[in-house]
Amino acid sequence: MSMELLSEDQQLISDSAAGFLRDGHSVAAFRALREGGDDANSAILGDLAEMGWMGIVIPEALGGVGLGYRSAGLIAEELGRNLTVSPFVSSAILAGTALASAGGEMAQNWAPKIATGDALVVLAMDEAAKHRPKRIATTVSGASGALKLNGRKTFVVDGGIADRLIVTAKLRGDLCLVLVDPQAAGVARARQVMLDHRNVASLVLEDVAIADADILAQGRAAEEVLAQTLAAGRAIAAAEQLGVAKAAAEQTYDYLRTRQQFGVLIGQFQALQHRAADLYCELAQVSSLIAAALNALDADSDEVEAVTRAAKAKMARVGRQATEEGVQMHGGIGMTDEMNLGLFMKRDRALTELLGDAGYHTEWILRQRGI
Repeated sequence: MSMELLSEDQQLISDSAAGFLRDGHSVAAFRALREGGDDANSAILGDLAEMGWMGIVIPEALGGVGLGYRSAGLIAEELGRNLTVSPFVSSAILAGTALASAGGEMAQNWAPKIATGDALVVLAMDEAAKHRPKRIATTVSGASGALKLNGRKTFVVDGGIADRLIVTAKLRGDLCLVLVDPQAAGVARARQVMLDHRNVASLVLEDVAIADADILAQGRAAEEVLAQTLAAGRAIAAAEQLGVAKAAAEQTYDYLRTRQQFGVLIGQFQALQHRAADLYCELAQVSSLIAAALNALDADSDEVEAVTRAAKAKMARVGRQATEEGVQMHGGIGMTDEMNLGLFMKRDRALTELLGDAGYHTEWILRQRGI
């Protein structure tokens, strides 16, 4: 794979994201949030909207800036590098893609609010410990004009602070996507404590009244919207995980260059040089694969499904390698809380599970190839 050259606009986005997040929403800011007992960064939504990031994949016709997924990936990478707590993936990417892809009156109403940061809209799909979006026990039943929603959802990212939820359900056996107000009667949400200290909620939906107009898409259309949404989410989550892995690797390389043992820099030990070089090559490869996935989304290519799954699976493996090598090469101090490596490792594991781990996506790819 050849190295990709960024356009002038993309380089500008990357540089401004790096500077903005380093100055105001860095790892130190994450530590402060964590110590304050906060799992949501309430100040950041306005900042991200002001930068145009919340509308980055929402077309201009729907009030966004429409700069596409490759640009969004550059932002996500910097979010990962800084461990920034933000609703970027949940609202700007997943909900933004779902609404833009579905179109219609609901998109006209809600997409501009996501872009301006006036509303946080998130996807509620998983019902078990692992990401299996096709396994849906949540149902919409009843006659038109008197519909009721029943079911449970888990690991809803930013579900505890969302203004609206896009819920996957079955309506007469067909997939449907329903826009739900979490304040509505029959909706109960509870906070779930996560390894990486992020805001995730579980939902119980009991006889929640649904108007016909609340259905964003159903049947074949809903399946297409969900496929597009998950593909976008996978590629952007992989880009965030790449930022985490690169930050962990850079910290490790710095340590190899400065730490001495027996009067010798440990970076001069050949075994460690080989491991560092191997990690460097793996990061370069997965970086190209993620760029290809994001460019496929922008080009609306037939390869989107396969290449976003491949990027997510490969990134899970490289992320684990980057964080584990970092901890090992730092020796015993790698696991202490003073080192950021442990924080990167926890975030890496959470991002691996988000929208499907390596095994889940690899199995899909092998099945497609008839293996």
